[in-house]
Amino acid sequence: MWYELAVPDPGLVQEFYQQVAGWTIDPAGEDHDGTEYRMIRRADGGLAGGVLTLTAQMAGSGMRPTWTGYIHHPDVDAATQAIVEAGGQCFMGPLDMAGVGRMAMLADPQGAAFYLLAPTPPESDPDAQSDVFGYMIPGRITWNELMTTDPAAAISLYGKLFGWTQDGFMPMGELGDYQFIHHGGDPIGAVMPLVPQLDRSCWNFYIGVPDIDQAAEAVVAQGGTPMGEIQEVSGGSYVLNAVDPAGATIGLVGPRKEQTA
Repeated sequence: MWYELAVPDPGLVQEFYQQVAGWTIDPAGEDHDGTEYRMIRRADGGLAGGVLTLTAQMAGSGMRPTWTGYIHHPDVDAATQAIVEAGGQCFMGPLDMAGVGRMAMLADPQGAAFYLLAPTPPESDPDAQSDVFGYMIPGRITWNELMTTDPAAAISLYGKLFGWTQDGFMPMGELGDYQFIHHGGDPIGAVMPLVPQLDRSCWNFYIGVPDIDQAAEAVVAQGGTPMGEIQEVSGGSYVLNAVDPAGATIGLVGPRKEQTA
């Protein structure tokens, strides 16, 4: 229900996400206990997530530039306890953050980090719903991919906690199966075995783009680094993983449009 980019200097990535995703990062942010937090805005006026300025203290404790997702749960304390009892870790909270809600930062038993959030809706809109995720909608995070050392255990735990279901898969040869996950009957992402290039389990998020080739060109032009080549996936879409100028990884997904002369 929310996505957060942690980088030491938001200015390093501002133009990158503007050109790649059509997002605008606020020029200044709110101060939360000495830490700056800026909003990311979509071209349609909605929010895409936030940018947490990574302080030297955070970096010293091992935190590095990364994207992290927030998963909704109505009882953050109970869910935190369940994750810890299953072998996970709690890094922060549970705690109440003014204007945000009750939250905690954790890692699942395989080491993939995420936040839990029971949000406090705005007084002006008590029935407000998050729209930062939108399946196959350009300009939004459109796919949540968990790369983990134990797909079966992860699918079981996330299913029990959040009501996610696993339905369907795509074989990936020696890498194993790419198993699709759903919430309320809608596709939200997939779980796959950890690839050899990574040293720990993690979540990877994909931004929907209208033209994957154009987005790939913008990645290079704005100082990012493609991770491999554009690849076709089921449904006629194409994906590319990249590293932004601050060192955070991000995925892109969208159609391949014919180039005109």
